[in-house]
Amino acid sequence: MYDLMIIGGGPAGMTAAVYAARKKLSTLLISQDLGGQPNVTAGIENYMGYQFIEGPELMEKFEKQVKQFPVDMKIGQGVSNLSQISQGFEVRIGGDETYEAKTAIVATGKRSRLLNVPGEEKLRGKGITYCAVCDGPLFGGMKVAVIGGGNSALEAAIDMVRIADHTYLISLTPLTGDPILIDKLEKANNLMKFLEHEVLEIEGENFVEGIRIRDLKTRQERELDVGGVFVEIGLIPNSEFVKGVVTLNHLGEIEVNCANETSVPGLFAAGDVTSVPEKQIVIAAGEGAKATLQAYSYLQRLSE
Repeated sequence: MYDLMIIGGGPAGMTAAVYAARKKLSTLLISQDLGGQPNVTAGIENYMGYQFIEGPELMEKFEKQVKQFPVDMKIGQGVSNLSQISQGFEVRIGGDETYEAKTAIVATGKRSRLLNVPGEEKLRGKGITYCAVCDGPLFGGMKVAVIGGGNSALEAAIDMVRIADHTYLISLTPLTGDPILIDKLEKANNLMKFLEHEVLEIEGENFVEGIRIRDLKTRQERELDVGGVFVEIGLIPNSEFVKGVVTLNHLGEIEVNCANETSVPGLFAAGDVTSVPEKQIVIAAGEGAKATLQAYSYLQRLSE
C-alpha cells in the first residue's frame, strides 16, 4: 500500500508528485498521459519564470523534474473507479488491476466539451477539431470557423487568422475572454465575428464543407463555406469516477476547501477538476503542491 496515490498527470498532478517525493512518501502517479491540457496549449506568457514558452515544452520540463524522483508511475490508462477501503483508498484501472494507498489526490483536470449538433460525430477528425494548436497548420489557406467566446476560442482564432485564409468566430454570447486577447483580434483583417449566434449543423459528406448558424436575436439563418471547424466551448471535469464518493458542484467539479480537502477525509483534489476558481496552469501547480502538503499532514496525524 502506498502512502499517496495521485490520479492525473497534468500540472497539478506532477507538482503534487514532486512534493510527495520531497516528503519521502511512497507515491504512485496514475494518468492517461503526462501534461494534460497544456499539451494542447499554444504560447504561454503568464507562467512565472518564462516570458514565453509553449505548453508541451513546459510540460516536458515538469515531466523531467518528476522523473528525477522515485515516483512510481502508471501511464496510459485512466482510473475507472475509486472507492474507500478500511486503510485508505483503492482504485481500479481497466478490468481487474487495482492499487491501494492511505491517501489520494484527484487531479484529473478537464476535457473538451462537445457541440452536440448534427454532423459533429460524423465529421469529427474530418475537419472538426478540438485543438487549434495541434491541427491548425493542416488548415492553411482555408476558410475555418472557431466556435466559442472564451479564452480558448480567442487563442484559437488568433492562431487561425495567421494560418487560414479567413476565420469566422462564432459565439453564443458576447466575447468573455481576456481583453488583451480581444484586442489582438481587433487587428485581424481576415476575421468575421458572429456573436450571439448558435451553431445548428456542421455540413459535409466525407469532410467538413460548411456550417449553418442562426442569429439568436433575429432568428436569421446563414451558411458559411468552411473547410474546418475548431470547437472551443469549454471543458468538462473528469470527475465521473468519483461521483457518489465525494461532493461535486453543479458543474461536476469536486468541491474542495482552501486545504484541498474533499468531503471524504484523506481524499484531496487539485487543479481544474476542482471548484477552485480560475483555471490556470500556475494555479493548478500551486494547488497540487498544497494538496500534497495537506496529505502529508493528514498522514502525520494518522501515525500519531
